[in-house]
Amino acid sequence: KRPMLLHFPIQEQMLFTKRLGMILRSGTPIMEGLHMLNDEAKTGSSKYIYGTLVADVTNGQPLSSGMAKFERVFGAFCINIVRVGETSGTLHENLEHIAGEMKKKQALRGKVVGALVYPAVIVAATVGITVMLMVVIFPKIMPIFQSVKMQLPISTRILIVLSTFLTNWGIVLFFGLVAFAVGFAFLLRVERFHYWADVVLMRIPIFGKLSKYYNLANICRTMSVLLKSDVRIVQAIELVANSTKNLVYKEELMAARERLIKGQKISTQFKQNSRLFPSMLAQMVTVGEATGNLGSTLTYLSDMYEEDISDLTRNLTTLLEPILMVVMGIIVGFIAISIISPIYGITQALSPH
Repeated sequence: KRPMLLHFPIQEQMLFTKRLGMILRSGTPIMEGLHMLNDEAKTGSSKYIYGTLVADVTNGQPLSSGMAKFERVFGAFCINIVRVGETSGTLHENLEHIAGEMKKKQALRGKVVGALVYPAVIVAATVGITVMLMVVIFPKIMPIFQSVKMQLPISTRILIVLSTFLTNWGIVLFFGLVAFAVGFAFLLRVERFHYWADVVLMRIPIFGKLSKYYNLANICRTMSVLLKSDVRIVQAIELVANSTKNLVYKEELMAARERLIKGQKISTQFKQNSRLFPSMLAQMVTVGEATGNLGSTLTYLSDMYEEDISDLTRNLTTLLEPILMVVMGIIVGFIAISIISPIYGITQALSPH
């Protein structure tokens, strides 16, 4: 039976394509290979997918047709490469290409996510310490300040206002932020809003460059795999555009596809938008088109941008670490001064002259 929530993560997809490619390379028939994978399936989703593929292939349908029933799982990119492999008799090679592509994409995503984990942890720790000081510790000291008839420092008065607000409205503020995050996630499903969100992201210092390199690396890598798998260039660029999450790049790739249909070169579109496609990329693509070696050129470019991402993520951590520590120190220091200053003033007022 079909599971309520069909879940086939990228790791399982990678193992599926890699193992099936190895099985077919050894000369084992595809039916036997699918049965072997089905026997090893652990989750309900994987058993359902493998069982469906076995049933379809048993009925004489190609593997790509069975995978097309799960397009939301495998994606058009994977299905089309399998279809081309079936037509050209290189299915095992194409499956291994897909597995390699998935592995590299996963590694690239891991680099980007890993670079953002440290800043996120520091920000979360800063917010947590600040909330604890203002909601738990400061309210216990505040009655002392309010009972003394003296002019409190401006920093202490600001802290009293913030502490009172968080104590009374903290829960409302928390749920308001959660509602905002959920609403923003839903708005991202609106194509126009998603497009402008991508535009804003790419204009943010450092993070915009990271997003740019990440998209270029994925575009070049995916395009090179498609071209090496004998997918026609017009279809290849359309598949790349449809698999690209950034709508700004997706729009440019679809415009490049229209140029190709009209007989123009793909590099022409890249040259006209140097903000999204650096001049070096446009020049290398021009050379690849002229020499008929565009697939290898794109592989070189994807490797280059992946190295740039590695350098940028290392520099990002190095750059953000002192900035975040300084900000954290300023916030905690402000709270400490706001608490200590009036206590010092009270002790001075009570001490004998």
